[in-house]
Amino acid sequence: MKKFFLITNEAKDPQGVFTNRIANVIKKNGGEAVCVENEKQVLARGGEAGIDCALVLGGDGTLLRAARNLMDSGIPLLGINLGTLGYLAEVESGCAEEAIGRLIQDKYAREERMMLSGSILAKKAGEERKAVKGEKEEKEENVECQYALNDIVISRCGTLQILNVRIYVNDQFLNDYCADGVIVAAPTGSTGYNLSAGGPIVEPSANLLLLTPICPHTLNTRSIVFSPEDEITVEIPTGKDGNEQVVEANFDGSYKVTLRTGDRILIRRADKTTGIVRLNTESFLSVLHKKMSEV
Repeated sequence: MKKFFLITNEAKDPQGVFTNRIANVIKKNGGEAVCVENEKQVLARGGEAGIDCALVLGGDGTLLRAARNLMDSGIPLLGINLGTLGYLAEVESGCAEEAIGRLIQDKYAREERMMLSGSILAKKAGEERKAVKGEKEEKEENVECQYALNDIVISRCGTLQILNVRIYVNDQFLNDYCADGVIVAAPTGSTGYNLSAGGPIVEPSANLLLLTPICPHTLNTRSIVFSPEDEITVEIPTGKDGNEQVVEANFDGSYKVTLRTGDRILIRRADKTTGIVRLNTESFLSVLHKKMSEV
């Protein structure tokens, strides 16, 4: 590797001191650093010729945003942690110079991480969909499709109230949930919101889907693990007393779409992956133990 994007969380390096230090280290080792000031520049220059790797200076949130912006470029990411607890950013700031030396000497491994796609299926304007038991609803349109490396979270917005959601897997009804929301996570996201909500931790290079309710209002609701070929549909039914529900679908916490009663979101394994550069020879369990001991 010779040419690097430097993507910095300016809130964690406001004066650019650490960023400039990393750029100088790259130059001293015979490499080239291309600094970007904001995510719009990352998106605009994501396919720039000759970029071998994007060094993401910040925390897990910064790396997730970079993954979304660069997912069509094929450029792998390496996170350098400037925050506190980071599962995705594997290089701590004090080890950054050594890490850059190894990258330039091509002493690294690359992992392809599974991503999620979420297709918003909404009612056409001015038309009502007819619900027939056992049949697919008609008169839907695919409004947009977005991607996530960590998770897609369907949660309430506005006033505090219970959210009703209806879950289908491969077009077969699974369950109705009364909760604060639901999380559909990829393996990389198992240590994120999914973990905080009581979901299982899985090896990040695995291929599977995790469904975890957020604060469910029942005593017997648990996370469910699905195969990567499964398709999960989250439908927004009417709420309490037949009122319309307005909820949000959040993609990696950085992009959100508003959903209303009658809308659905189809979540499945994406046809895109995110390349993650690995320098650490420690096992996932060893790193996990170390991170959990820091909490």
